[in-house]
Amino acid sequence: MTEQEVAPAPQPAAAAPSNGLVLAGVTLVWMAAMLWSARATITGRVEVEMEVTSTAYALPGAISSSLVTGSTVALAVLALLSRRREFGASTRFAIATGSGLLVGVLGALVIVTINTEGWLYAVVGGTVAAAATIGGALAGFRIPRVTTAVGWASVAVFLVGLVLNLFQGPLLDAFSSDQAQSRADASQWLSYGQGFLSGLAAGLVAYLVLRRARRRSGGLDIPWPLYGLAGAGAGLLLVIAEILARTAGSRVLDLAGKVSELELVVQQMLSGARLNSALIVLFVGALTATIAVGRTITPAEEEEEEEETPAPKAS
Repeated sequence: MTEQEVAPAPQPAAAAPSNGLVLAGVTLVWMAAMLWSARATITGRVEVEMEVTSTAYALPGAISSSLVTGSTVALAVLALLSRRREFGASTRFAIATGSGLLVGVLGALVIVTINTEGWLYAVVGGTVAAAATIGGALAGFRIPRVTTAVGWASVAVFLVGLVLNLFQGPLLDAFSSDQAQSRADASQWLSYGQGFLSGLAAGLVAYLVLRRARRRSGGLDIPWPLYGLAGAGAGLLLVIAEILARTAGSRVLDLAGKVSELELVVQQMLSGARLNSALIVLFVGALTATIAVGRTITPAEEEEEEEETPAPKAS
């Protein structure tokens, strides 16, 4: 036996987190803020070229927030409906996917209504809807604790990036000179550092959320490898978001690259930086969560020896 008591298959109703509505509300605010910020930035541009590039810059953030929000809202809906009855696998996936699709459609309307006659915003809206639908489908798996941990870890990654971006200018000035190459190298290292800190935060937050769920369920826990999956989940969602940006939203990025040669180079650099950062978050988050839960596991041999040691007889 180990200190970590593992349940073979926790019931969905028992494992469903009580704060699922809180997480869904937080991610809905995050998604709404990203979409309205993108809308305000796009509509504030006078020139068509600037409008296109602003759309391309806003696309990855809108996809990431929609992907996470689709999963958390679907998980909250499943938690509420599961209190009355248990659902089979097909019904569970249908409800989760439908919930994600509804979130995606509402999010897409924010972008599509900018200009209903152009194809540019239709592509962005469709990509946002697809991201939320995929997120909802992921919530259909019977690992609600892991999905919840990934949701909170994704919020933590967003907050780390938000704080570091506020200090990006001073940090670049501190670690580089006035030369363009020096600032480019410093920017790359700052991107790596942000990915490392984001992965560390994702792993720790996922671990803490899962341990809290374990205490609230009276010691019922998930298998320890799922801790690593939860820690890697935020980075995995970022990788999926980047894939969606390069596939479903590729026409937007390609159009932005045609504005100028400089813009093409910038889009390629940003795309590569996002993928590298996502992979760093994935691996660092998985290692952090795995190491954290590993420190709580007591070797089975030591516990067995303690149990076999006879108690001293009373004189």
